Order: sequence, then structure tokens, then C-alpha cells
Amino acid sequence: MSFMPWSDDFVTGLPKIDEQHRWLVETTNRLHGEVSKPVADRAAIGGILEGLVEYAMNHFILEEELFSRHGYPGAAAHKEEHDSFSREAASLLTRHEAGGDVTLETMEFLKAWLRHHILVVDKAYVPFLLDKGAG
Repeated sequence: MSFMPWSDDFVTGLPKIDEQHRWLVETTNRLHGEVSKPVADRAAIGGILEGLVEYAMNHFILEEELFSRHGYPGAAAHKEEHDSFSREAASLLTRHEAGGDVTLETMEFLKAWLRHHILVVDKAYVPFLLDKGAG
């Protein structure tokens, strides 16, 4: 069983968003796999972290463009969630590059944040965007 199994509960009905969410979940699982090894490969962890930070930013841009295009009223609060995660992820990458370890506690934080963000925060905009024909 993976660290963060993909679930149909994550599906929003917006295909591009769902594809990106699946990638974020799979990459979180890859990162957990590397962190959990008896001797972690720091270069592999760094590469996964860099990819996760870059991909998350691109995902957030896509969501925010959808919000702007369709006039989503919760856009500002949602963007703050994105900004907060982006700061945390960039800080995690910086700490790793400075020699710090990605801990299992950090992995639990990432998992909890991603689950909450998809299942609660993202699911809140789905009816609005689907009603606007964004699907």
C-alpha cells in the first residue's frame, strides 16, 4: 500500500485538474519512498522536491487562471492557500539543499495538506466551475 493512495474521492470532474492532482499524489508517494529508505538518496530527494515545487506552481497557475476566466468568488482565499503551500514547499527545498533532511513528519504534513486541499478546498470550487462550463 502506498503512503497516500489515490482515491476516486480526489476526482473533481475537471480532467486537467484531476490529471495534475494524480501527478502530485504520485510524486508525494515517490518522495515518501525515497525518504523512507534506510539510506536516503539526497540527489533523488532533491530532484523530486524540485519537480514537486515546479509542478505545484504550474498547477496553481492553472487553477487561478480558471478562477479568473470564470469569475470564481473564492479566488483570493484559494490563492492564499496556494501561496502558503508554495512558501512551505520552497522552504523545504531550501532546507534540503542546505543539508537538512526531509523527515517523516514533513511527509505527513505534505500528505495532510494535499488531502485537505483537494478534498475540501478544491472541491469547494468544483460546482461553480462546472456550472460555468469549465469541465
